[in-house]
Amino acid sequence: MKLAQHCAKFRGADNRRAVLQLITTIVPFAAIVTAMFMTVQNHYWATLLLAIPGGLLVVRFFIIQHDCGHGSFFSTNAANTWMGRAMSLLTMTPYGLWRREHAQHHATSGHLEKRGVGDIDTLTVDEWNALSSLGKLRYRLYRNPIFLFGIGVPFYFMIIQRFPWFHPYPARDTWKSVLGLNAGLAVMYGALGYFTGYSNLFFVAWPLVHVAAAVGGWLFFIQHQFEETVWDSSDDWTFQVAALYGSSYYALHPVLNWFTGSIGLHHIHHLNSMIPNYRLKDCIDGSPELQKMNRITLRESFGCAKLKLWDPANRKLVTFAEVGG
Repeated sequence: MKLAQHCAKFRGADNRRAVLQLITTIVPFAAIVTAMFMTVQNHYWATLLLAIPGGLLVVRFFIIQHDCGHGSFFSTNAANTWMGRAMSLLTMTPYGLWRREHAQHHATSGHLEKRGVGDIDTLTVDEWNALSSLGKLRYRLYRNPIFLFGIGVPFYFMIIQRFPWFHPYPARDTWKSVLGLNAGLAVMYGALGYFTGYSNLFFVAWPLVHVAAAVGGWLFFIQHQFEETVWDSSDDWTFQVAALYGSSYYALHPVLNWFTGSIGLHHIHHLNSMIPNYRLKDCIDGSPELQKMNRITLRESFGCAKLKLWDPANRKLVTFAEVGG
């Protein structure tokens, strides 16, 4: 495939660019967090405002952890593993467990029979029609953007990920990653709270993680939940088609693209996950075809929130209203 060959030219880590990305993320994050602690007691409105760019930087940290999980951020497995674990202290996401779930997401994205791991739950029209009234109410609540991004995703990151259950694998396979991170969080935030005050720490950390989780959840949603996405059953599913046509190109402003580590270039990422985030723009700049494929602007993306169900007959995501729901 021509596009796969093009993308293959950009795979592989550049340690110099990786270190530079770390520096340009850590330095402004440290400055913002310091300012948040300076305002938390007397000017909490300023603390909350600072949590917006601070939370976006946590998203950037998550993209670094994400690339480490793919083995693409640094050139050695050891460096990727240790950096991924270090980032997990900021993202509150167990590195080993997430890496396993995300690898399964890449291997099954757009596969109707293998939904449910590392993705937003999406029902087909027939599955929706077969639900009871209570089942439909639950699904409506789950897919409500205010609940999903305002409550559900932050709750998942801050609470659900603290337990070895509630994951698609047996607890015996997840406890080491989950409890290992919990121990690290207890040590790091325990020490930080000792010096800054545990109340101050909570009112600084909570909005940071909440903003990061909500934004990260939205990014993950829009990367696969757009009208002309692709879902196929086993007989028709192929990795390349699912990667290119089932993943969006979220064309963001350069500033937002910087904060989000170019993860909006998701069709490229799914086609070749060994391209580190800091080389994705180089890849798309060299391919007019990739620049036009599945392109969604920020304004257009908000309309995708109303899409709820996969319609196999028309091969697109539809709203509840379109199926009489």
